[in-house]
Amino acid sequence: MSERELKVSKIKDGTVIDHIRGGYALDVVKILGITGKEKKIMTIAINVPSKRFGVKDIVKIEGKALNSQEVNRIALVAPHASINIIHDYTVVEKLEVKLPQAIEGIIKCVNPCCISNSDELVLSKFYVKTEEPLILKCHYCGVTLEQTDVLKQL
Repeated sequence: MSERELKVSKIKDGTVIDHIRGGYALDVVKILGITGKEKKIMTIAINVPSKRFGVKDIVKIEGKALNSQEVNRIALVAPHASINIIHDYTVVEKLEVKLPQAIEGIIKCVNPCCISNSDELVLSKFYVKTEEPLILKCHYCGVTLEQTDVLKQL
């Protein structure tokens, strides 16, 4: 290892989220509700070189297993991320994050007149118009949400 490299230690048990779009690791950490006060070892690498994307971010969290709702939320900001589940320093499972074509119940429509924002129990639903940049269209009123609108809600 050269003087210009920093070695990051492996985690014993937990999750590694790799191939996050460069600059979005802190959004992923926010989605997971991690504040840094959990007393868990965590490594965040931002804008590291990547052959596949030019730059990428990586989040490693000791003692954290992701549920499907968290994976779906991560897909909104990191649609090409990969998730590695680690047990006893070994990758035991690899998951590819996939942005579904329809997103239900994760974010709200920004249109206050949309039926999904009424007193009726209507679950919000959006269709993905584009992944890069993220643009969603409300199933009920047709309003479009951009990445910045989504990030404000996560």
